[in-house]
Amino acid sequence: MKNSVALLFLLACCSTLFVGCASGPRYSEMSASLPALPPDSGRIYFYRKSVMGAAVQPTVKLNGEAVGTAAPGGFFYVDRPAGNYTIETTTEVKRELGLTLDKGQQRYVRFNIALGFFIGHVYPELIEDEKGKKEIASCHYTGPR
Repeated sequence: MKNSVALLFLLACCSTLFVGCASGPRYSEMSASLPALPPDSGRIYFYRKSVMGAAVQPTVKLNGEAVGTAAPGGFFYVDRPAGNYTIETTTEVKRELGLTLDKGQQRYVRFNIALGFFIGHVYPELIEDEKGKKEIASCHYTGPR
């Protein structure tokens, strides 16, 4: 009896963990069909590999504009003119990252989670291109369809 109760508890915990995970097509499946980059623009890929803290999914803002959500196992992208940008996530604290985007450039921003006082803090980190391309491959698309 104790084992079956423990098993049910474990299954409930596991199912709760994955409730918030992304479920669209993987980057590796759809990358070839992504639209071409507009002239005079760059592309910023946003992704979150970790499922730790799955319930914590803050809105992602780019220069104050909401552009997506930091969903565990998910990715989305935005195309923007060359320039300087600030990426922001807010849980119990605001975390920011500044970056410069050049014409024709692709940048990769990974969302990491750190322990907070009440809830986890999701913070953006600029990742080198090669590492970003590898890490995003298994993430699921969470952007507009």
